[in-house]
Formats: sequence, structure tokens, C-alpha cells
Amino acid sequence: MKYGYARVSTISQDLAAQLHALEKEGCEKIYSEKFTGTKSERPQFQELLSLLKEGDTIVVAKLDRFARSTVDAIKTIKELFEKGIKVHILNMGLVENTPTGKLIFSVMSAFAEFERDMIVERTQEGKAIAKQREDFREGRPNKFSKKQIEHALQLLEANSYKQVENMTGISKSTLIRAKRKQKATF
Repeated sequence: MKYGYARVSTISQDLAAQLHALEKEGCEKIYSEKFTGTKSERPQFQELLSLLKEGDTIVVAKLDRFARSTVDAIKTIKELFEKGIKVHILNMGLVENTPTGKLIFSVMSAFAEFERDMIVERTQEGKAIAKQREDFREGRPNKFSKKQIEHALQLLEANSYKQVENMTGISKSTLIRAKRKQKATF
């Protein structure tokens, strides 16, 4: 049987492209999850591994979806090969249970781990540089300016939260937080 596995790292990411590729490849059953690859507890992946039998094929869209590190990838592929299970990484091809196939898989796994580590490093460097700025603020930027919030709070004096929300587009919860913050500064 041909099984597919798709994974994205965060809830906001979309599995559609991977699922489409796996369906196109002819996977009879597809397991998917939104779970970071840096954690070993990937419930759907673990369930899939426990079901695989000799002669089955596991198909994954990209190598970095398969394992969290080079060591983990090599360990997993070795266990699969010992059970007689084929591994097909769509952006790499069928991984062969030969010395050359194992070498290519190991090298590609190392590159995938290196790429992930470089992304993390660049993100941390960018954050460190940003923190040096005086106006640095952690998190998502404000959707509304200070002036817009002040105007909305003035409107609240004569209107309900719902009315102000309809006029300004600023949610009730944002207005309540702004009102509390305003009271705290006085």
C-alpha cells in the first residue's frame, strides 16, 4: 500500500500543496498534521510508522517533512528499510536501500538540517539587530495608529462599543484594552 505523509510547522500554514502532490502521486491513505518538526512527538507520523508493513511505500512531499534532524532521518530510514518499506521523497525520488542510496539520503538530510539551522540563525540575528533599535517592540505591529485609537475612545463617550466598532473597524476587545490602558496612565 502507498501511504502519504504531509506536515506543516504551524497552525497558520497550509497543507493543501503537499496533500495535492501526495494525491497526485497515488497515495491510498494520507496522514497529515500541523506540528513542528523540531519535536519528536508527531502523533500522525508515529501512527503511520506503526501501520507500515513489508512492501508498503511511504511518500513525503519534501525531505524536511520526513525527519527533524539528520540523525533522526537516518535512524528512521534504517528502521523502514529493515522492515522492507520503500521511501519516496517527491523532491528527491525513491530512496534506494543501497550504499549509494543511503549516502545520497544522508547528504540530502544533512543539507535539509543545515538549511533549517541557517533559517533559525538568520532569524535570531535579525531579531538581535532589531532589538537594538529604540522603537523595537516584540510581536505583531499595531493594526491601528495611536491617533485612530484616541479618536475611537472619544467616539465611545457618545456611542456604544458596537457603534464605534462599526464606524472605525476597531474591535470591542481592542477598545476595552485601550480604555484600560488610558485609565492606567491617569
